[in-house]
Amino acid sequence: MRKLIVSTFASLDGIMQAPGGPEEDPTGGFTLGGWMFSYADDSMDISDSGFDGKGRELVLGRRTYQIFEAYWPYQPKDHPIAKTLNTAKKYVASRTLPVLHWNNSILLKDDVVKAIIALKAQSGPDLQIIGSGNLIQTLQAASLIDEYNVWTFPVVLGQGKRLFGENAKPSALRLVRSQVSATGVVMSTYVPSGEIQPGSFPSAEPSEKELARRKMMKNEMW
Repeated sequence: MRKLIVSTFASLDGIMQAPGGPEEDPTGGFTLGGWMFSYADDSMDISDSGFDGKGRELVLGRRTYQIFEAYWPYQPKDHPIAKTLNTAKKYVASRTLPVLHWNNSILLKDDVVKAIIALKAQSGPDLQIIGSGNLIQTLQAASLIDEYNVWTFPVVLGQGKRLFGENAKPSALRLVRSQVSATGVVMSTYVPSGEIQPGSFPSAEPSEKELARRKMMKNEMW
């Protein structure tokens, strides 16, 4: 069975909307698009975290697909990321798009959870989600995501589309890799680690001195 891998940029407060530019996704009145721009540096390996989709098949939500479709096919053919994304097979979850124009794109119109379960059971390269916040939330709730590559930027945005919403399924994650860029971006990889195991710290037993003090205070009161 092949893995389903998520790669996304997020602010410190969990916002993932429009990291790349002001016009990328202004829905909901979001005005801080492009918030990751000033933190880019050469230590960030986008391929290692799956952001270029190299060697994988893409799974995209409608909004991310439309952003990518409007940009990557029009970049120079020798652009390494454009070459990878343009040639990759792309599965697009949407109930509203009637047709897909980007080459190698396949529309998933019906139950996306069932569609992803079927895709994971097939042989082939791993499946890669880039962006696509609503889709991530749907598949996280169905326990279908096998790996999270989350790049956390040192900014607080306050509002916008979040990586995990109020309906996220409670679950534990295990950190398998982490690196910090020169600009303070924390690049982390997590894998699911079962259910959350609640607990509590045992309360400390009072010392003999404290017991004596309490006894004295009790005697004084009476």
